Amino acid sequence: MAHGFGSLAYAANVDATIQYFGHNFFLITTSKGTRIVTDPLGPGWYPNPNVVGDVVTVGKEMFNHNAVQIVLGNPVILRGLTNYGADWNKVSTSIKDTLIYNVPIHQNAEVVEGIKGSAFVFDLGTLCIAHLGDLSQKLNEQQIKAFGKVDVALTPIGGGRTMGPELAKEVLAQLKPKIAIPMHHRDSPYLIQQFSAGMKTRTLNTDTLTVSKDALPIPTEIDVLQPRGAMNYNYR
Repeated sequence: MAHGFGSLAYAANVDATIQYFGHNFFLITTSKGTRIVTDPLGPGWYPNPNVVGDVVTVGKEMFNHNAVQIVLGNPVILRGLTNYGADWNKVSTSIKDTLIYNVPIHQNAEVVEGIKGSAFVFDLGTLCIAHLGDLSQKLNEQQIKAFGKVDVALTPIGGGRTMGPELAKEVLAQLKPKIAIPMHHRDSPYLIQQFSAGMKTRTLNTDTLTVSKDALPIPTEIDVLQPRGAMNYNYR
């Protein structure tokens, strides 16, 4: 299946391209060519891509989120945590055409209460993309306000260290994005089926999605991307 939004996407301006490399690792490329890399994944899980970035965001200080050394191009590194993950680090900066800021969250709540993590928001002007990191709890009012109006939510659904599928759906109801891309699911068809049950869902036979503000779906649509090296399940 081709990615994008059918004939509408070709008529509209493409505001961002989102490429998924597995786990929480994405490359977001803006319409002006700014390359944003999120939570780069260390070797061993998926084929290591040759990724060039202008900026790298790190929401968790572990090898499967902070392998910044694999990103080419001498990018700016924005870390959402300090002291090896012990404390939150406030990020709010503009990189070329994109405002980037973080939102403090907790991860691992099902295992150990209160371990800090960081989500990131990328405001492209016309389009707002939120990377929810390893979020493991429903959002409070302060967090909802901080995220603002989200168009695309990169959403963990794995359970344990992050939200499970059902809690992830509750968070979508809070943020009301137009598109949700599941992540942190280890290619599990069971998790994706749980997450997408009862919601409009597209399974794309590609790792890349083009997003146009003018062609965003209503209501929330789940778009499942297939990273290179993923187990080739049919999620429908």
